[in-house]
Amino acid sequence: MTATRFCLVRHGETTWNVDRRIQGQQDVALNEHGLLQARATAQALLGAHIDAIYSSDLARAWVTAGRIAVPRGQAVMPEPALRERHYGAFQCLTYAEAEARHPAEFHRFEAREADAAFPGGTGESLAALDARVWGLVEALRARHAGHTVLLVTHGGVLDVVVRRVRKLGLAGRRDFEISNCALNWIVHDEAGWRVDSWGDVAHLDAALDELPA
Repeated sequence: MTATRFCLVRHGETTWNVDRRIQGQQDVALNEHGLLQARATAQALLGAHIDAIYSSDLARAWVTAGRIAVPRGQAVMPEPALRERHYGAFQCLTYAEAEARHPAEFHRFEAREADAAFPGGTGESLAALDARVWGLVEALRARHAGHTVLLVTHGGVLDVVVRRVRKLGLAGRRDFEISNCALNWIVHDEAGWRVDSWGDVAHLDAALDELPA
């Protein structure tokens, strides 16, 4: 079996990342530093062979993907299944505000309870996010067998992907970083899925990790 490789990139920095505000599926633009990160990522990937580029259609990921794709002369295919998790009533709040206003739901959120809903039953459960994202990854693996694919997406998406690849399960605090515009490589071959390299930020001056850890 010829290996199929995926490079996963979280979007560049936004002001909400700096403020530790929950974005979810709110359409937040990159800040100036995020635009610089996207440009640096494009440079870092110029020497890499990439057969196809897919991106979340939320602006922060879409613009990041465009900055990477244009110097390569490649198109970006929008993929709504790469959107961030919908955090329901937590969206637009900082983590501290969400905890103060909705302590019971925030506790379940922090505990990573797979089927927990957000206040009022809104948003997307962790289990639903996992099913949405992993279903897409497996579909793309079949579609692009033996090729290299770039996915530009969000922190919550990267979290469930690497947990699947490493067979970690959804619960428990993570032992890996999910930084803005880091390069994260996973591979599928005859042995199954594996992480090739994770969290490469050598091309960046600084990058924020996704919260909560």
